[in-house]
Amino acid sequence: MNTKSLLLGALAVLLGVSTAQAQINFGEKALGAVQKGITGFTFTDADAAALSKPAVDKMDAENKVAAPTDPYAIRLARVFGKHTQGEFYTLNYKVYLTKDINAFATADGSVRVFSGLMDVMDDNQLIAVIGHEIGHVHNHDSRDAMKALYQKEALIDAAASQSVKVAAVTDSQLAKIGSAMIDSKYSRKQESEADLFAYDFMKKNGYDVNAEESAFRILAKMSEGAQSSFIDQMMSSHPDSQLRADNAKARAENDGLYKAYVQKPIVNTLPKKTAAVTKKKTAKKK
Repeated sequence: MNTKSLLLGALAVLLGVSTAQAQINFGEKALGAVQKGITGFTFTDADAAALSKPAVDKMDAENKVAAPTDPYAIRLARVFGKHTQGEFYTLNYKVYLTKDINAFATADGSVRVFSGLMDVMDDNQLIAVIGHEIGHVHNHDSRDAMKALYQKEALIDAAASQSVKVAAVTDSQLAKIGSAMIDSKYSRKQESEADLFAYDFMKKNGYDVNAEESAFRILAKMSEGAQSSFIDQMMSSHPDSQLRADNAKARAENDGLYKAYVQKPIVNTLPKKTAAVTKKKTAKKK
């Protein structure tokens, strides 16, 4: 699946909307969250999670997700499987099998990592990037983005005026929401705070904090190459990658932890022994 279609698919499913039916079924609990959000004061992390979960489930169903036995899924579970409980959220992880380079986390604690990202970053660098995405959830940025969208768009009025369980969404409203999603970006301050969260997370859990600088240098270098158009699009809402790398380096220097990071081997395949056993079992079944 190409980048454009994946991003458009993400926009369509973020609100649980089927473009074919042009309807969204929130359910009583989620609809209540939307109605409460109208006031602008009572939209909680739980409300945002309730709205995000069905959307993520739909996204998972419409993209190629690595099976638990897939080498990418095994690697992600090894790297991040022990980090599932946050302050007010429970994290779950899956890999989307696509060459695109990205990762995201949603208000319900769903973390999705693209295999393309895993192809260019080692374990520590992955922790830095994924830690940044989790930082947006931890810092309530994901909740605030969802809240702002519902306050801004006509979907609020549509939801509030419908029956208790179903709110109809027209194609024009869907297009408007899609445009709002494309235009909505985290502030530079939020992005910087998410970077700091990732750094502190790595430091607290005994990872090499210098991998954060290295991860940003990789993104900066890629923005100069053949993939520059996509990398620029992906990073357009973030501070400059070189600046982020410099900031990460400065943090490590201030803590007396800085040392030039050397990227470790990247292994997205099963160990040879395991692969041989799997092949043998498959041959027996045949």
